[in-house]
Amino acid sequence: MKNSEMKKLIIYSVFLPALLVFWGCKKDNYPGAQISPYIAIFDIRALYKGSEVTLTTGNMDGSHSIAAMVVSDHSGGNLPAGLLIVQDSRRLSQLRGIAVPLGDAANDFVPGDSVIINVEGAKLNRVNGLLELVGITTDRITKVSSGNPIPINRVATNLILSDPEAYESTLSVVVKGGFNPLPVAGDVLAGDKNLNDGFGDLTLHTEATAAFAQQPLSVSANYYGIVFNSIGKEGQLIPQLRVRTSKDVVELSAVIEIAPVLITGFMSDVKGGDGNYEYIQLLATTDIDFAATPYAVVVTNNANASTPTGFPAQGWATGGMRTYKFNLYQGKAAKGTFFYVGGAGKMINGSSSTSMASSNWIRAFNYTTSDGDGFGTKTGGLFANSGNASGIAVFKDSVVAVNSKPVDVIFIATGGSLYTAGPPEKGYRITNTDFYDVKNPITLEDQQYYRSGINTLSFVYNTADLGYFNMLGGKYNASLGKWMKARSQNNVLLTKESALSEIEGEGATILQ
Repeated sequence: MKNSEMKKLIIYSVFLPALLVFWGCKKDNYPGAQISPYIAIFDIRALYKGSEVTLTTGNMDGSHSIAAMVVSDHSGGNLPAGLLIVQDSRRLSQLRGIAVPLGDAANDFVPGDSVIINVEGAKLNRVNGLLELVGITTDRITKVSSGNPIPINRVATNLILSDPEAYESTLSVVVKGGFNPLPVAGDVLAGDKNLNDGFGDLTLHTEATAAFAQQPLSVSANYYGIVFNSIGKEGQLIPQLRVRTSKDVVELSAVIEIAPVLITGFMSDVKGGDGNYEYIQLLATTDIDFAATPYAVVVTNNANASTPTGFPAQGWATGGMRTYKFNLYQGKAAKGTFFYVGGAGKMINGSSSTSMASSNWIRAFNYTTSDGDGFGTKTGGLFANSGNASGIAVFKDSVVAVNSKPVDVIFIATGGSLYTAGPPEKGYRITNTDFYDVKNPITLEDQQYYRSGINTLSFVYNTADLGYFNMLGGKYNASLGKWMKARSQNNVLLTKESALSEIEGEGATILQ
């Protein structure tokens, strides 16, 4: 090959790919592709910037319709009249809803109707606090099918309160809702009520003319409803939940169960050696004389080396290196005060640290040299330091057996052989708390053990040997028998000189 020909070949090899790229750089990189006619409600809502917007194929990127599910039901007379409420989750599975004013025609649609709505030319505007698609007529709505299931959207009240725009016009369920203040005989749904699920107070609004307005208030129930917003004095969105019919209130309990003792903190790994220095902080919700009413505190350690291995055949009463029991049979604790159970060291952060001997210790002994009260082998550490699960349970009895149900229980981490559905079913029994439910609050199926059903929440294991006190905090209403503010883990890094106020000052509180 001649040099001139070689030069031409090099030039072609360099510039030919560039020409191909240039020729391929058209506006549509996928020849033959078509823009979807459907736009997500998430994207529709994003177009509103504080003033009215007319929807066009231009600002909707070529789309012209929404494909959504109807969630409104006007048969109960509790929703804003004339509004069709629809929702979808087309954009990144983000559920969003929107209101469509239709007048009396809104009554012709029911939950589970799948509809296509041509929104081109409609006005997007916030009316009385609610984002609406104004100008839609029934001839622009096509009902595709009916009776479709609507996925359950369980939402904690604090999430709605912190971002009302995101939940507006969506069907949500507030689980284990009660009222603050506690209902008294004769209280009914009509009006505005403070609905509390342990995460916040959300207004539950019921029209006086609603078909179910005179329904008595429940102690604990699930509330299926649509979130509506109004505008506050400072321009902020203020959310409220409206149930649609009486069927949207699913009662869970008519009985108030008050936990007499709450687990509010624990020291699972002091600075230095743990032996004889681990302890548990508890809070009395009523006056307790342990001589008259004995209790027990059991700690479970599921480190890989703990025996017996496998799933705990006897639950909290398994013993060995798996569970260790302290009997509480003397002393007193006044309502609203902290008391302690643990090692005889009674130090805040291990050897040579601040003494806690003057605190109310109901039971303390050297667990490194003594077996537990009834079960549990002497041990150098009550809690697992491997990242596997530890747990604490309080029982209103000094006798703890395989079927004993605690009055309060927590778990730290998730590893180890904790639960099997069997048969036979084996595990650590729980009770109804801010974290756990003996029945699934949605399906009402039994789930009486940690790691069964949806009982999977736990606190976080802290890095070993740093001296963290695990303060759990929270606010418990001793009249309602429920957490008005659920426990959350606050890791307080202690020193050898730390004061008692560091683990009690910002701890859990009892509400009357």
